[in-house]
Amino acid sequence: MTKELQLPLVLAGPILRHVSANHFGCWLVTAEPIRCQLQLQPESGEQLQLQLDQHMVSYRAAKHVWIHQIQLPLPQALPDSGWVGYDMLLQPDGATDWLGFRQWGEASLCYPNRDSLGFYLKPKLTKLLHGSCRKPHHDSIDGLVEADRLLAQNQPEQWPQLLILSGDQIYCDDVAAPMLRAIHQAIERLGFDDEHLPQCQVSSAQQLHSSQPTYYNRSELLPLTNSGQAAVEKLFRGVKKPIFTSDNAENHLISLAEVLTMYLMVWSPTLWHQYSTQLSDDLAAQLTETELHTYRQQRDVIDKFAAGLSDVRRLMAHLPTAMIFDDHDVTDDWNLSARWEQIAYSNPLSKRILGNALLGYYLCQGQGNMLAQVPQQVRQTVQQALTSVGQSAHDECLQKLFDKSDWSYQWPLDPPVVVLDTRTQRWRSERSFDKPSGLMDYESIVQLQRQIEQLPAAVLVSPAPVFGVKLIEAIQHIFTFFGKPLMVDAESWMAHPGAARALLDMFKHQHTPERFVILSGDVHYSFVFAVRLRNQFKHQEQSSDVWQITSSGIKNEFPDRLLRVLDRLNRWLYAPKSPLNWFTKRRDLSISPYLPEQREKGRRLLNAAGIGMVELDDSGAPTRIQQLCEGGELIQFRVQSRN
Repeated sequence: MTKELQLPLVLAGPILRHVSANHFGCWLVTAEPIRCQLQLQPESGEQLQLQLDQHMVSYRAAKHVWIHQIQLPLPQALPDSGWVGYDMLLQPDGATDWLGFRQWGEASLCYPNRDSLGFYLKPKLTKLLHGSCRKPHHDSIDGLVEADRLLAQNQPEQWPQLLILSGDQIYCDDVAAPMLRAIHQAIERLGFDDEHLPQCQVSSAQQLHSSQPTYYNRSELLPLTNSGQAAVEKLFRGVKKPIFTSDNAENHLISLAEVLTMYLMVWSPTLWHQYSTQLSDDLAAQLTETELHTYRQQRDVIDKFAAGLSDVRRLMAHLPTAMIFDDHDVTDDWNLSARWEQIAYSNPLSKRILGNALLGYYLCQGQGNMLAQVPQQVRQTVQQALTSVGQSAHDECLQKLFDKSDWSYQWPLDPPVVVLDTRTQRWRSERSFDKPSGLMDYESIVQLQRQIEQLPAAVLVSPAPVFGVKLIEAIQHIFTFFGKPLMVDAESWMAHPGAARALLDMFKHQHTPERFVILSGDVHYSFVFAVRLRNQFKHQEQSSDVWQITSSGIKNEFPDRLLRVLDRLNRWLYAPKSPLNWFTKRRDLSISPYLPEQREKGRRLLNAAGIGMVELDDSGAPTRIQQLCEGGELIQFRVQSRN
């Protein structure tokens, strides 16, 4: 019998969440229950040592998976400017000693010339990183690794103050088989409870993780009823997009154990030290020659991805991180239309798959966005689901997550960071169930307007760009007109007339901020537009200024040849004097594209994996917009004349 490998105490994290002079937020996962103390050491000030028992929410997800979220209002304010070192002292259940990060972490967890973990506070938000779409098996660099190198090469006072991840932090619907293989090995050691899978040919998660993993053929697991087949088409195979991408989601995460382990393996190197992507002989025999060839190609990319995770872990232990889901955090085209929702949520298995992904989001991303402590009733509901996985308490918890219709939030920075949920509060089409829903409904847009009234400036995080590329939006509109929104990513703010009009009216309102910086991702290319909206309620010389800054993807790219063609056609068809501009919803806006430096003349769309970096002045307006790319290359966007 093979000797059981010893698990380290900390499996993932710490990941800093909202941190300020008055608040400390952090997420981590341990292999056993713990008590925790926090040490804070400002460079200019006394050390604080704080017990976290009343400020740490802990969930037992498996025998060796304990998920902890810390939200601590500080009893004594930190200096609002300068370096603050920190240590998390952990005491495993039944132990007497307290272990600092040198005992439970890697030696490389600190940056050069630093003897502790830490973060750098400033009174105003002057620099941030942002990005989305981090697909482990895409053969490109990892923008988070490049971000870590940026921090390592600069003094903390020069660091960005915030990392914003605007969607697709994991890809539940598109998992490389080598990644799934490593996940299944880890699941067995972590001790997850078995999960009954309703109306599935593989009735238990334990079978799914071991004897019948069905690499590259997971869509065959769904029931062969008419409604089940519809769920197959919507969730797994039917979303074919030959115009924009050739991806087919053949390995969709199904069980809750798979979802939670996926998070551990994209944010931390710890489990990769013990488990590999190597196929056993019996599993290899289940694959065709084509699948084996694909597996070997993906394995090389995944192994390279895993090699950079120590850098990613260090970055997120030092840079406060805000997150929000987009579709792939749950599944491709999640809640695209009323018809999609009707089909997906009417099948017990597809509903469980979506719910498991949403519960994983809550545990690993969502709860850390909220600055208030999680209510006791919510804790009990979630813990009951985790201890009764596959049973009625599990499904009841998932239903409550589905019923939660707003995951938006705001962090009280200067300027404030307002993060939008564009997935669960959709404006369903009044004309047809098949037409794409608006990204937010009227009530949520009105609530957003009230939230930002009287602010001089705001950083608005919208996973999908508010102001996208006109030609691509026109193509989406054509496919939607013919009843085929799923053939393309028909998910733009302008795809739904009501949502588009309500959002543009919000920007024009007399009490909304005069400066909006909109940060987006989703599209797998990067671009910047400056937008001026004339406001009839303000003096003639005044207007609201909006910057649409899109950075995508962190580890993903658009097909380059196709993007070049679309970029060129967009410039021709929607030139400043083109009559086609009158058929868009933005005809009364003044839009100035920024051009990426060091690219061919006139090109507006940048196709380079990496992460965006934005610098803001005291008024909240951007002064420098860059994309951090492979090898530390910084590509700056510069404004072109207005059109």
